Amino acid sequence: MAEHRATSGIDLHLEPAGPGLRRGLTDALREAVRTGRLAPGTRLPSSRSLAADLGIARNTVADAYGDLVAEGWLTARQGSGTRVAPREVPRPPALAAPRRAPGRLSHDLVPGTPDLSSFPRAEWLRATRRALASAPHDALGYGDPRGRPELRAALADYLARVRGVRADAERIVVCSGFAHGLQLLCEVLRARGARTLAVEPYGLDVHWDLAARAGLTTTPLPFDALGTRAQDPGDADAVLLSPAHQFPLGGALRPERRAAVVDWARRTGGLILEDDYDGEFRYDRQAVGALQNLDPDHVVHLGTASKSLAPGLRLGWMVLPPSLLPDVAAHGGGRSVSALEQLTLAEFLTSGAYDRHVRAARLRYRRRRDSLAGALADRAPDVRVTGIAAGLHAVLQLPPGTEQSVVQAATWQNLAVHGLSRYRHPATGGTAGDALVVGYATPPDHAWSGTLEALCRALP
Repeated sequence: MAEHRATSGIDLHLEPAGPGLRRGLTDALREAVRTGRLAPGTRLPSSRSLAADLGIARNTVADAYGDLVAEGWLTARQGSGTRVAPREVPRPPALAAPRRAPGRLSHDLVPGTPDLSSFPRAEWLRATRRALASAPHDALGYGDPRGRPELRAALADYLARVRGVRADAERIVVCSGFAHGLQLLCEVLRARGARTLAVEPYGLDVHWDLAARAGLTTTPLPFDALGTRAQDPGDADAVLLSPAHQFPLGGALRPERRAAVVDWARRTGGLILEDDYDGEFRYDRQAVGALQNLDPDHVVHLGTASKSLAPGLRLGWMVLPPSLLPDVAAHGGGRSVSALEQLTLAEFLTSGAYDRHVRAARLRYRRRRDSLAGALADRAPDVRVTGIAAGLHAVLQLPPGTEQSVVQAATWQNLAVHGLSRYRHPATGGTAGDALVVGYATPPDHAWSGTLEALCRALP
């Protein structure tokens, strides 16, 4: 019974001060009500509970409550306890309404996110319930710095089956997305004395900035009509590639160049960081397998659920060579991700829900890709669509000198879309021409037709 009384009350922070306990408590309660810290209608702890919390006599609390009821600050009714009396509470001056963020357009074709409205909420909730119900108690502790063993085991099976990765659960480190994994790797490389990271000539400046903040210089690889010439990264200590589907140009690294860059890593002791961000989405032919399969000792395979599920989950993974594992694990990547989210993804993978979701998404995005290509063939025959064999974006090749004017025209159509030049490394020699990078997975289903219409109106 005593234990029930100790846990059945509510918490209330008070600091009685003054010449006597009763007066001090009365003054503290009155001030809390007067300033609005205790809002009208708030139920106060019972006199027994508050007395126990403050370490004073119950009669002292009861007397203080009685004084404040008499003054009109509190009300007391049989069966409903003691509450703060209704009264006008002074409001702080109203703040000016926040201004709408500039540049927020109605239609969105900026690449980088899937259709968030298609996130499998019901399946994810069921997986969360199953994962939480079966989770061992230690899953709620600090855990292994590499991440939950359930997720690492599920990822090892999935990556081997779907991406051809030579994965061992002991060599997998969970991280909160690709950028976090890249940050950890760059920090480890710099601590080992590395200075230069070779990158693709077109990519994301956020990745180049992460490397720079870790102390690495990024140098762009050359490219030609066949794509990135990755076969000889020169004096670089490591190279960052997206060999299955390059972002944003959209091609796959050619087989002879894949083999050549692996030979470079073996010969020089260099490291290849493989970004496999949308490897599940291949439409027109068999998926290109992971580069890591060619040499697990010199290739780090990085993947993420950001494109297959949602970036807000902050779930990614690295399959590491044994030589890197201790240093990367020491950074505790797995501890940066909620254990419950890790357990849920493990359940999602092992139950087959992830496969079902990806297959459904692949069909949906392929239909969008086909409708995009068909609409452009009808209404903008001078625009050539490339890079669409895989992934969640397409490159629209424009007539020379028109990229900026088309981006501006898209803005007039209330459409957000990026030009290819936005993704060009500053030190890249030559250009891949004028183009748009269209993230056709981004709009929700109900907005797709309107977004496609806006795009067609903006094109030459």
